[in-house]
Amino acid sequence: MRTERKDQCILISGESGAGKTEASKKILLYYAVTCPTNDHMAALGDRLLQSNPVLEAFGNAKTLRNDNSSRFGKYMDVQFDFRGAPVGGHILNYLLEKSRVVHQNHGERNFHIFYQLLDGGDDDLLNTLDLQRNPQNYQYLVKGNCPRVSSISDKNNWKVVMNALSVIGFTEEEVQKLLNIIASVLHLGNTQFGEGEEGETYITTETQITNLAKLLGVDGSALREALTHKKLTAKGEEMISPLNFEQAVSARDALAKAVYGRTFTWLVEKINQSLALKDEIYHSSKGSSVIGLLDIYGFEVLQNNSFEQFCINYCNEKLQQLFIELTLRSEQEEYETEGIAWETVQYFDNKIICDLIEEKHKGIISILDEECLRPGETCDVSFLEKLEDSLGSHPHFVTHKLANGKTRRVMSREEFRLLHYAGEVNYNVNGFLDKNNDLLNRNLKEVMYQSDNQILSHCFHREEVIDQKRPEMAATQFKNSLMKLKEILMSKEPSYVRCIKPNDAKQPGRFDEVLVRHQVKYLGLMENLRVRRAGFAYRRRFEAFLQRYKPLCPETWPNWHGRLVDGVSTLVNHLGYKEEEYKLGRSKIFIRFPKTLFTTEDALEAKKPDIALTLQTSWRGYRERAKYQRIRHAVIVIQSGWRGMKARRRAKRRRQAAELIRRFIKGFIYRHEEYCPENEYFLDHVRYSFLKKLRKNLPKSVLDKNWPTPPPSLVEASEHLRRLHMRNMVMKYCKRVQPEWKKQMMQKVVASEIFKDQKDSYPQSVGRLFLDSRLEREQINLKVVQTLGNDKVQYGVSVTKYDRRGFKPRPRQLLLTNTFAVLVDRTKIKQRIDYATLRGISVSSLSDGMFVLHMPSEDNKQKGDVVLNCDQVIELVTKLAMMANKTNYVNISPGSIRFAVARGKEGIIDFVRGSELKVAKGKRGHLLVTAPRINTT
Repeated sequence: MRTERKDQCILISGESGAGKTEASKKILLYYAVTCPTNDHMAALGDRLLQSNPVLEAFGNAKTLRNDNSSRFGKYMDVQFDFRGAPVGGHILNYLLEKSRVVHQNHGERNFHIFYQLLDGGDDDLLNTLDLQRNPQNYQYLVKGNCPRVSSISDKNNWKVVMNALSVIGFTEEEVQKLLNIIASVLHLGNTQFGEGEEGETYITTETQITNLAKLLGVDGSALREALTHKKLTAKGEEMISPLNFEQAVSARDALAKAVYGRTFTWLVEKINQSLALKDEIYHSSKGSSVIGLLDIYGFEVLQNNSFEQFCINYCNEKLQQLFIELTLRSEQEEYETEGIAWETVQYFDNKIICDLIEEKHKGIISILDEECLRPGETCDVSFLEKLEDSLGSHPHFVTHKLANGKTRRVMSREEFRLLHYAGEVNYNVNGFLDKNNDLLNRNLKEVMYQSDNQILSHCFHREEVIDQKRPEMAATQFKNSLMKLKEILMSKEPSYVRCIKPNDAKQPGRFDEVLVRHQVKYLGLMENLRVRRAGFAYRRRFEAFLQRYKPLCPETWPNWHGRLVDGVSTLVNHLGYKEEEYKLGRSKIFIRFPKTLFTTEDALEAKKPDIALTLQTSWRGYRERAKYQRIRHAVIVIQSGWRGMKARRRAKRRRQAAELIRRFIKGFIYRHEEYCPENEYFLDHVRYSFLKKLRKNLPKSVLDKNWPTPPPSLVEASEHLRRLHMRNMVMKYCKRVQPEWKKQMMQKVVASEIFKDQKDSYPQSVGRLFLDSRLEREQINLKVVQTLGNDKVQYGVSVTKYDRRGFKPRPRQLLLTNTFAVLVDRTKIKQRIDYATLRGISVSSLSDGMFVLHMPSEDNKQKGDVVLNCDQVIELVTKLAMMANKTNYVNISPGSIRFAVARGKEGIIDFVRGSELKVAKGKRGHLLVTAPRINTT
């Protein structure tokens, strides 16, 4: 399969009990153990192996010849990938022996699953299913009178089956539904009928009907009606007809067989879903191959052979015919066709028996179908009579009527005998017509397809009820399925496993020579052995042989260009084949000894490393050349694309540049016009350029007054921007100013408002900080502080007081509080000046430190205005004016200051410029103050 990529099949054949099922298990186990695997493949292998106990439980039974007899045919396809690992599987089932559900011969049992359920199921499960452990309580299990078998452990097998269902992928709900159906079959067998006075039939076991309705998921009344009545259609009208006692029993048994048979088919479909090739894991099945495994019921000769044995033995005849065609006949015909000298080996061809059974219009199956379809009264005996009329002269067909006296003594009048390849078998025709019809009343189908049990609703379709067309007969269906099976097997390369039954007593180590000799004879093994010994072990067409082994000869490697036969001849001569080891036919080579082929295969295996090295070298060279060509092509494509893109970009930029220059020139011409399409680009550009320039040249501080000159169209906007920027800088500056600096700034602003451009000493004071006080705390006498009490000194400074008469200078301290000022002479407060009564403050415009505090004349406590001199006159006057809220009452006189003296008299202070600062009494009693000019540059 792996070397030649050809699908294979393995045909396992032999008598019933010869070991076919065990052989198929060993083959599947071999697949699971030897094939390469991963997690998914291991799980698939487990499902393949676990499908066997499930199918055996539901499809195998104990017979007189075999304790685990397959009562159905099975063909399994196992799909392998190119490495030989299993990746999928599929099962086809053939002709389940449904009659075993309702009837078993003495010494035989029903299907295993019934006994496993009763013996292995736990008490809770049996209570749910309303079952009892004793099989003798169920009519469908007592007819064979064999509830226990020493070689079978139903309890252990039950555990194996439950585990297998889990491994395959059955859900707990599906298992429960399945067991409900199995239990319902047992309850159906215990359903009994009674017959009324007028011949009507009724059900006497209501408990069974209740259990049935619950387990099958159907309506109880509808099921009761369907079991005792049938629905007929005549001329388009439906009629309900009651069933007599025998018909009701037949309807019950037919329902049991149909339910079990269809459930078995569903079970196989479910297993197939679990084994199916998964597309998401294996994206393609083109590289996969298949090995088919056929395990089908063996040839059976029982004491009472019926329709089932007829179908089973017909199947074995077809498989024997296939074996003959593929080995004895086809091989000898091949030698003759290829011109190989050959002495024909005679063999028995069972085609005559197959034609007797299946021939169209003349065979037994055709006659059986005709008799089932014939109108009027038909019965099994009339079928036998028709066989005698149609096939009486056939050498392999005998009835009691046609037999001689000796044969008549061992044949019943209701039997016919077929001379099969494996021996003579007598078939009793009783039940042939009913089993071939395999009919189920339509109203029973209606009840089943309405079931709540998903398995039953899947098995019974509504189309069956609606469709009036009669389905194919059971024998015809089986014949057609065998034809399809034969086509499947013919499409594959066959291998054979012939199982020989050593004895009929089912004992190990004992060989019955007569029995074994009989099996070897009827299986045609001796004739096959003669053909194999005289023939050739291996044959292949010239092209296949040359294609596989051409690396072994330098003349045929790597390719042979002449005739194929000459190439094969050259190859075998180089390999040293002797004349007796091979023959050349017209289109094939035939190799006689396996040893010759094995030697050739060994030589090929030894040559493979050299072939692999050659292939690797060629492949690497090809791959690198292909890679270079791809890269070269890609480079050319990229280069051409890049050059084209560059050229397109260049052309686009040129077009854009030309359009830009054109718009710019046009805008310049119309620059003095109103904003319009002709000048919009130019004006926008001018504005944009100005804004970019402005962005780079914005003033960095509030003192920087530089601002770029705007174009005419942006004058107003530029002014708005300048103010906004200045305001923004001021806000930022103010946010950064600390409280003490803010206070300092406020004082400086007030000083500027009072003295700027009016007093010569003001410019010098701008750069000097105003102090909180010019006197230290210890310079102020403690007695003065105590006298002031709660009025804290806010500012203190040393001043010189000039008397109003004589202008004698006296050192004093001027202390400012929040509400008044005081003049202090050491420890004594000489004068208190309330801010509220202060009429004004006068200073000169020169650089001196003289200032006058004007007091109200009507205040008797005051002796007149106060004339003071202070080196920090700007600082002192500013603080005094702010505390007294008299900033608007500061008077700056350029020449002289008049001040009040007691008793309504006035004094005058004259101010003149001089070389140095000097205060002295002048002419006419005035105080003359000389102040130098201060250079402000």
